[in-house]
Amino acid sequence: MVSGSAMKTSSTREEAIGSALRTVATEQAGVEALAVALKGDLAEPFAKAVALVSGLRGRLIVTGIGKSGHIGSKVAATLASTGTPAFFVHPVEATHGDLGMIAKDDALVALSWSGETQELKGIISYSRRFSIPLIAITSGASSALAREADIVLLLPKVAEACPHGLAPTTSTLLQLVVGDALAIALLEARGFTPDHFRTFHPGGQLGANLTRVSEIMRTGEDIPLVRLDTLMPEAMTILSKKKVGCVCVVDEDGRLAGIFTDGDLARNLDRNLIETAVGEVMTRTPKTIEPHMFAGAAIALLNKHNISVLIVTEGDRPVGVVHFHDLLRIGAA
Repeated sequence: MVSGSAMKTSSTREEAIGSALRTVATEQAGVEALAVALKGDLAEPFAKAVALVSGLRGRLIVTGIGKSGHIGSKVAATLASTGTPAFFVHPVEATHGDLGMIAKDDALVALSWSGETQELKGIISYSRRFSIPLIAITSGASSALAREADIVLLLPKVAEACPHGLAPTTSTLLQLVVGDALAIALLEARGFTPDHFRTFHPGGQLGANLTRVSEIMRTGEDIPLVRLDTLMPEAMTILSKKKVGCVCVVDEDGRLAGIFTDGDLARNLDRNLIETAVGEVMTRTPKTIEPHMFAGAAIALLNKHNISVLIVTEGDRPVGVVHFHDLLRIGAA
């Protein structure tokens, strides 16, 4: 017989999952409404906002209060890390001296779902007084913010996931999505590359994953290299001495012909290897990577093929090797 406590636990679990699914569905519907808007009336203002910010000589200032402020702070950080000089200014602090951070060559993005946020009044007035372009992200079409703004990114009216319609949920999600959309559109407009991205993200695993293979690969005498006709005893000696887990096998012209690994050795232990050339037991289709590729791509290849080492090639010639431990050392794995 099932106890009352067990039944209550099961019921609570189902209720929690049901609540989560309703939240996801409500917010998904909000994002879909935003996509529809971007194909319609929101398209032209969004394009104008991208053009305005792309041509800025100064920085993009993002502001907002409450939950909109938290979203604005994140949007400013995303913009800054993707090539658009930006920072967040708290609208209340702005009226107590931080307005001095905003210069004549800057532009302002203000987030307010209603568009009637009183705390924004000072920073909006400042932008109007000094002709600083103002982009509004709001759902209030006739709000004070929308009336003052040069460009209005009008968000669709959507239901909050909160059953009482009070806690900002879907509304803040839409602010975040349109902010991310703006950042990525600007990134693409500027031709922002992974190299640029690495400049702003030198630390942590992200920075490590954007390290070039050429920066970490083993080169010169550290490459375990033998010719096709090398006898197995010598090949095994090099395999053991170099401690990479493989030997690169090249033809007489130095072109990559194959790879000899511990696995190849194990598969051929029943043979008389003393007088056998490495070319007879090697794997003829080694996995390779080019020097300009990123460490993240190297990790993906290692994981995909369940191997621990890649041969680095330029054309058909080996110029290095990169081992899983090399990626681990820089924090990419």
